Amino acid sequence: MNICVINGPNLNLLGVREPQHYGNGTYEALLQKIQTYCEQKGINVTFYQSNQEGDLVDRIQAALKDGTDGIIINPAAYTHTSVALLDALKAVSLPAVEVHISKVEEREDFRQVSFVRSACIATITGHGFDGYLEAVDILCRHIEETV
Repeated sequence: MNICVINGPNLNLLGVREPQHYGNGTYEALLQKIQTYCEQKGINVTFYQSNQEGDLVDRIQAALKDGTDGIIINPAAYTHTSVALLDALKAVSLPAVEVHISKVEEREDFRQVSFVRSACIATITGHGFDGYLEAVDILCRHIEETV
């Protein structure tokens, strides 16, 4: 099984960026945690992070040709603004899980809207880095059930 984890803007600054919301763990620590978890489960995982909306759209589209079976996406700020990411997820028709490290439902009003959610099979918020591991499990179960 091949999973692509896509992270949006400013997530590369984990460990520095608003630790009261995101904790002190670094982006590199997040990737290592996911990599180790996937290796234990025999899952191939690739990672992509960009601060640019178009680059994220391009990576979602690339999943059609590179053997990706499912996507885990944390669109970050683009969650609340990007119809382009929604359209890309719909276009590729791959199962996707939306993840947010913080509890977005307890934050600012503008964070209450997720444009990508309707293209995802599940959403995980507020579970920190472990939310990504939950997303791996959800995605794997979904893929195995639909094969």
